[in-house]
Amino acid sequence: MPLPVGTAAPNFTAKDTKGNTVSLSDLKGKTVVLYFYPKDDTPGCTKQACSFRDAQPQYQSKDIVVLGVSADDEASHQAFTEKYNLNFPLLVDTEKSLISSYDVDGGGYAKRVTYVIDGNGKITNVDESVNTTTHAEDVLKSLNLN
Repeated sequence: MPLPVGTAAPNFTAKDTKGNTVSLSDLKGKTVVLYFYPKDDTPGCTKQACSFRDAQPQYQSKDIVVLGVSADDEASHQAFTEKYNLNFPLLVDTEKSLISSYDVDGGGYAKRVTYVIDGNGKITNVDESVNTTTHAEDVLKSLNLN
């Protein structure tokens, strides 16, 4: 069962698509959309990633950081990013530490769950009912930003 709204988001440090280190604590003051997905380059995960890609200008205009997380490695994330021209970072979680701390373990992969974390590190929204095609727009609507 995912972490509930109002919970302090677990801090994390992970490598992104380009090998950069990303920490939640470094994003203090920004809204973060942290979305977990099962696997790179599968039909549903591709639709979901492309929905965030296409909505990225709207997220950037609101100073919202989008981060995707799966248990895939850096090479897989790089190939997925290049193939679909993704314009936001994917975090590497091969050891499943984020998947575990955010309680989205689907038995070896991440369940499809999205957290919205406010600038103070609190979870303000949890979405377990993801429509992969419209997900990025759905998140914006839930934040009253669309």
